[in-house]
Amino acid sequence: MIMKSLVPVVALIALVVSGVQAFISVGGTRNTHVSITGSAVMEKIREVCEAVAESEGRDFKPTGSSAEELLRACLGTATGDVSGAKFRTALNQIYTQNGIVDRDFMSSAAHHFNNEAFNEGRNLIIQGTAAIKANVRTDNLQSARETLGRVCHTLQDFYSHSNWVELGNKSPYANLIRPDLKIEKIADIAMPTCSDCASGTCPNQLLPAILNGKYLTSGYMGLFSSDKPQGKCSHGGQTDLSSTQNPRGGISKDEPRSHNTDLHTNAANLAAEATLELLEDIRGAIGNKEYLRMMGIARTAVLAFVIDTTGSMSDDIAEAKRVAFNIIDSKKGTQDEPSEYILVQFNDPDFGPLIRTTDSDVMKSEISKLSANGGGDIPEMCLSALQLALTGAPSSSYIYVFTDAPPKDTYLEKTIKALIHSTKSAVSFFMTASKRRRRTLRASSQFKMYYDMALSSGGQAIEVSKSSLSQATDIIVDTSTSALVTILQRSRDPGLVESFPFLLDKSLSNTTIYITGSSLTFNLRSPTGVTQSNTVDNGPLGTIKKVGNLQRIQLNGTEIGLWHIDMTTTQPYTIKVMGQSAITFIYEFVEEFKGPHPAFAAIDGRPSAGSPAKLLLTLTGEKGPEALELQEVALMEVSGVKVSNGTIEKMDGGDYLITVKEVPEGEFVVLLKGKDKTSSSLYQRQTTTQISQSKVTIKAIADSSMLPGEVFKINFTVTTNGTSGNYTIRARNDKNIPMTHPSTLNLVSGGSAQGTLSVTPPGDMVSGTDVTLTIEAEGPGGSDSNYVVLRLSVLSKVTDFSPPKCEVVNVQGTCYSSSCSSSNWELSVNITDGNGTGIESISIQQGSGNFTQSKVEDGVIVFMGLYEASCCSPSVTLSAVDKVGNVGRCSYTMKSSAGSRLISMSFPLWASLLLYCFLHDTFP
Repeated sequence: MIMKSLVPVVALIALVVSGVQAFISVGGTRNTHVSITGSAVMEKIREVCEAVAESEGRDFKPTGSSAEELLRACLGTATGDVSGAKFRTALNQIYTQNGIVDRDFMSSAAHHFNNEAFNEGRNLIIQGTAAIKANVRTDNLQSARETLGRVCHTLQDFYSHSNWVELGNKSPYANLIRPDLKIEKIADIAMPTCSDCASGTCPNQLLPAILNGKYLTSGYMGLFSSDKPQGKCSHGGQTDLSSTQNPRGGISKDEPRSHNTDLHTNAANLAAEATLELLEDIRGAIGNKEYLRMMGIARTAVLAFVIDTTGSMSDDIAEAKRVAFNIIDSKKGTQDEPSEYILVQFNDPDFGPLIRTTDSDVMKSEISKLSANGGGDIPEMCLSALQLALTGAPSSSYIYVFTDAPPKDTYLEKTIKALIHSTKSAVSFFMTASKRRRRTLRASSQFKMYYDMALSSGGQAIEVSKSSLSQATDIIVDTSTSALVTILQRSRDPGLVESFPFLLDKSLSNTTIYITGSSLTFNLRSPTGVTQSNTVDNGPLGTIKKVGNLQRIQLNGTEIGLWHIDMTTTQPYTIKVMGQSAITFIYEFVEEFKGPHPAFAAIDGRPSAGSPAKLLLTLTGEKGPEALELQEVALMEVSGVKVSNGTIEKMDGGDYLITVKEVPEGEFVVLLKGKDKTSSSLYQRQTTTQISQSKVTIKAIADSSMLPGEVFKINFTVTTNGTSGNYTIRARNDKNIPMTHPSTLNLVSGGSAQGTLSVTPPGDMVSGTDVTLTIEAEGPGGSDSNYVVLRLSVLSKVTDFSPPKCEVVNVQGTCYSSSCSSSNWELSVNITDGNGTGIESISIQQGSGNFTQSKVEDGVIVFMGLYEASCCSPSVTLSAVDKVGNVGRCSYTMKSSAGSRLISMSFPLWASLLLYCFLHDTFP
């Protein structure tokens, strides 16, 4: 099935509503795998947002149909700008992996339910769903999203590639997502299933014996051979070689044709319903709030610290504590309150662990424990700690490193840069070299690697004395906020006398300029011609604060129009202009892949040199992308002057395909300009992460989870259009798990070579743990390299497939439709898990009442629960989850009545009364 990666969610909903449904679409004008997934994802998000709002006693009223307006209504905040960038990024992680199944698993029958591989396909769904639940429990949300995308593709293919619809089924096949049920009545390998169709367009090729006997079958796909078992159906289509062999034709319902329009429509509808059922199962297992976090519904600010704890760092640690506490206390309850906190400490030879929490009190407690001890201002394990932060923090995070020494683990330099490029995170360094070290070695030279990493990531390299560090950390407060955007970033070494223009638009607030370097002179110029030099600390345009090598200019206001920074120095410098705005964009470099369902897929690594660069770009703003106009996109050197303009192809829902024919040879960023239709003001935005092309490509595929204590093998392929010779292979992971792989591969220009990496996670590794693996290939002499980053989940073998049993045993109360607020009702439930792994949690999935529970053990553990609510909230769904993620539910809706009602279900009356007394503590 064909899709186009990064199709925006607004377009997905519009396509579904239009009634045009197709599993395949090259041009993006029909409903695709991505749109089927997207419509279900958005419908479930809306449903969960409404349930959370009800439970919190607030209204859920989106102001429009865009994803951004849904996000704002779901977060329930009226303060601060709300950026849709991370929400759309999270959704695109699902959609991209959804489509990549057609590339990475093109010939896998199980991934597409081809060749009657029903049990194998179902196992992928069951194992993938278990991995998603385990990932969320261990807070590895990106892995959960990526696995969800792949699982949805396989689930949807069942309805398009099998004969489920032809058998007359009107509902999704629950056995595909229920681990306690098996696939029933699969046609035997020797059983003929189809009649011959010479034209390939017969309305129904299935044999009467298959239809009457209700046997499941699916088409055989012959990508490389026309062979198939005798009498079996084919998938069909030009790329299916088996469709030319008797019985000819095919039963795929991927596209609406004249002979299968109704079948195709029914298959697409069932695929959408099945996706909703899968999402509901996951929601029940992880709870409403964690479900929304998995889907990217969260405040955008993240506070991530990497802190050196050697003996010379006591003042720095105290300052990090002060800043963290200030951010936590001052932003609590606002849109700028961080949604996640990251802390990694390092010393020598120790580093870590990664501490990741959504609880500000936990962050306070952990950072309070930090103390300086051992060592001194000697090289430390800084990059090892930074690797943990980059793999643990959400993508596009701002990470702050405090240290007074150069890195000891310099061998990780290329791994860190690969992770920076992959995650698009910005890393800023606060460097406080001691007086002794400053006397013996020029400080900026010892910290050169930090400077390079900061520039490459779009962060800052700030070098100050320990006594003045507190004056530099305002930048952390500036960037620990929501809806942060970069308007301009440039670097010059050596410095040039140059004027740098930048646009400020009406949506911007808190605009701040950062200029780093020594002995710098410049003038700031507004659109109306007002100027202010660097010697004026408090002037007509802003307030300038100088500390160390940093000058921070906070503008007094945002005058709309074209501003200039006129640099009049030959010293090296960097310039960065940032602000807060809902208008921003996300992007991925993409490549086209061939096969039965050709499409575009995101490139993991640097784009290939020697050919035009293509990227898919999505705009986002307060009113959604339709309120924005894109006028110009270019690839621009940060440290040079080359600007390569791209051609813009508008797609649906704010998506654009950009093609750049002449790509800069060095490192570059993406720059765009456009117009905000709501305010008619021009805007300018820039990415922070620097990118470069490579003549080396490396591909690796890993779909299944790893088992604790068992060897896991990953095949990878390295290709080069550059120098022939021995290419160095390096592989590292963030959990320090031992790995084996070839140290070199010999390649000729234009050729490729394969290798295998083996990794064995420890037997005691927690199920759901996320392992980030980086494989690098470096050409002879180190002149060119590329990388691939894989996220692998460790999942313990699941043997408990039975969901908890949840039974309603008693309902009491009187509800009147005329005055719901003056009356209440109660629901008593009985929850058991039999001989399973035990109940992990019981929660309210829908409803605004209160739930209390008691545990009784008498041979079988029984959880007795009482739900109490106002008659204004007449519906409830309780979710009981066992320790491996199986879900049992109780749902009830209280109807208005003139009198009281007492309903007894499953228990006799005396047991219901006993339960009621037990829960109310009113035993005689």
